[in-house]
Amino acid sequence: MKVMIRETPKGIEAYVPKKDLEEMVVETEKEGLWGGWARLSNGWVFEMPAFDTPPRLPVTVEARRRALDGEA
Repeated sequence: MKVMIRETPKGIEAYVPKKDLEEMVVETEKEGLWGGWARLSNGWVFEMPAFDTPPRLPVTVEARRRALDGEA
């Protein structure tokens, strides 16, 4: 799923155009955003792509959404 990542005065924000969803990144698996999971303020978790050199923001990436407990 395409996810746009941008920096705002409040922190890192993710925008999912397909769902018209704008949420703050509240937790990450690794220091920095890339190469692990990122949790949004609504509870969604995305597997973020890894980069040798972090891209400049804003950037649109292909990220896979993890199913939450109880979801199919």
